[in-house]
Amino acid sequence: MTLARVPLPPIVAEILLGIVVGPQVLAWAAVDAPVEVLALVGLAFLLLLAGLEIDLDLLRGRRATLALAGFAVSFALAVALGVALSAGGLVRSPLLIAVILSATSLGIVLPVLKDASMLGTPVGQMVVAGGTVAEILPILLLSVLFSEQGPGIVAQLALLVAFLAFVVAVAAAILGLEHSRRLSDALVALQDTTSQIRVRGAVLLLMLLAALAAEFGLEAILGAFLAGATLKLVDRDDAMTHTRFASKLQAVGFGTFVPFFFVATGMQLDVEGLLGSGSTMARVPVFVVCLLLVRALPALLYRPVTETRGQVVAAGLLQATSLSIPIVAGQIGVDLGLIRPENYVALVAAGLVSVVLFPIVALRLLGAEATRA
Repeated sequence: MTLARVPLPPIVAEILLGIVVGPQVLAWAAVDAPVEVLALVGLAFLLLLAGLEIDLDLLRGRRATLALAGFAVSFALAVALGVALSAGGLVRSPLLIAVILSATSLGIVLPVLKDASMLGTPVGQMVVAGGTVAEILPILLLSVLFSEQGPGIVAQLALLVAFLAFVVAVAAAILGLEHSRRLSDALVALQDTTSQIRVRGAVLLLMLLAALAAEFGLEAILGAFLAGATLKLVDRDDAMTHTRFASKLQAVGFGTFVPFFFVATGMQLDVEGLLGSGSTMARVPVFVVCLLLVRALPALLYRPVTETRGQVVAAGLLQATSLSIPIVAGQIGVDLGLIRPENYVALVAAGLVSVVLFPIVALRLLGAEATRA
């Protein structure tokens, strides 16, 4: 097993770049209307690509049971911590903080596991299974509980069920079309030309489901995420006719649009308020500890499918790595008046710490165990 050195994640560099070029440092750029539109498209692509990373084949049998049990424990701990933080006057919405703390950034963890040649190991697959659950469920909870257009939880659940039924119908329609030999031949013929028909179809599906999610009174990010998950489920490519499809979408997303979202996030962060306020700075380690308690502690449940205690600790650190949901859900909380701006900055800073430090420590633990073995 080769344990590669973990580089600085690109999203961290992009947020730092936004801070530097933004109004609080060099003042070279500001978040105006065009940047807001590009950032919104970047967020949609980020969620689309997150959906593409979902591997439901790993959510079977014992792994599925452990992943679901781990998330249940995580969410219970997160709610308890949210109540404690609310009682201490640090947060306004214990439930929203619980949703944020219980999430894992699978898009960050997967490349780390892949570069370390651990994706196919038992501990790697358990981390991916746990991260999958901890990415899907927080997005669903966020959409149901904290949509700006929400008419109430019961009505939101009914709308969610109706929307999911529509997504299933769309997936079934796509599967039906794929059985058409004429259509399949046309897609193969056009996919690598200037038409890039599969990429255009994916973008169309993204726009359709994101827009319809908003029409159903849900968060558009849910539609974007489900667009990626739908493509993952229905476009198996058993005949290996379009093996570069996912890499093309990643090139469009990570190469063009997603950086706008993270750079714009950096430009909007109140870094001056963070650095100039002792109370805000003190909240960063508090949120880091909360992430560890909520996501790392439940990894103890993974002991039956891991070989050593070090692997359990590494699994906990990897699934405590979280940044995307704190950014997205935190901004929703700010917009709804549920999170104070200074707490949002502290949450994002805690997420940055988790992304930079947790994978490095996890891989060093695994590397030390591999050397002893």
